[in-house]
Amino acid sequence: MRPILAPALHPAQIHPALRSFADECSGVLARLIAYMGALALIAIIGVSLWDELPKGMGDPAAKSAWSVAARSYPAFAVSQFDSLGKTETYEILRHPDGGRKDVFRWAAQGEKPVAELEIYRPGGELSQSGPPIAEIAGRMDPDAMRELQAAGLIDSKFGAVTLLVLTDPGGGARPCLGFLKRVDEPNLRISGWSCQGDTLPARRAAIGCILDRLILLAAGNDPKLAELFAHAELKRGSCAPASAAPVTSADWVTGAQNPRLRGIL
Repeated sequence: MRPILAPALHPAQIHPALRSFADECSGVLARLIAYMGALALIAIIGVSLWDELPKGMGDPAAKSAWSVAARSYPAFAVSQFDSLGKTETYEILRHPDGGRKDVFRWAAQGEKPVAELEIYRPGGELSQSGPPIAEIAGRMDPDAMRELQAAGLIDSKFGAVTLLVLTDPGGGARPCLGFLKRVDEPNLRISGWSCQGDTLPARRAAIGCILDRLILLAAGNDPKLAELFAHAELKRGSCAPASAAPVTSADWVTGAQNPRLRGIL
């Protein structure tokens, strides 16, 4: 029996509907491939732009936050500080943009601190921070919105240091004194406050002792910081206890009594 062979179809004999359907499928597939390629290109460009953003730009909270650097080594110390039974704590804070704060606090067990010293070496975050005077006021009295006003100057091994006092302490409480010293080379800011001493001369003397007893343990890769403290040690004077504050001084600016200055900083 002879096999029955199906006749070969010539392209011209294909039904027009089938040919139209095949052309439509080819067009849809081509458009789908082009669409997927465009999406992939957009994704690649987006990832590239994200990688070029500064670190932390996508997270404002992380960019502005200071965190405790538990593994960092202490860079400073306060030698022979007359803490009057107070415990010293040392905390190191770091900022994602490179800033570092070394913070000393002195307080009795379970009590509020009576003195604080902060050595701030700023990084790129300095332009985002507020005025240092307002920052010191917040550290001195976090629960009240009060301003600081000038309270004269004291001399230290780092040079003249500006003293500050909170306006309207209220309640007859003895006013604590804040202090601020800026250094241009290296870029450094020494600030803090102290409530030690029963009189203003005694509190001024207590701040002078804190600054004169501040020493450098490690400069890291900052030779200007080492040079600053080396020159400061040559100017280090005798530090009398807070109870033995001098009665007289060389001039009215750095005298034991606060000069009568007007105005709020």
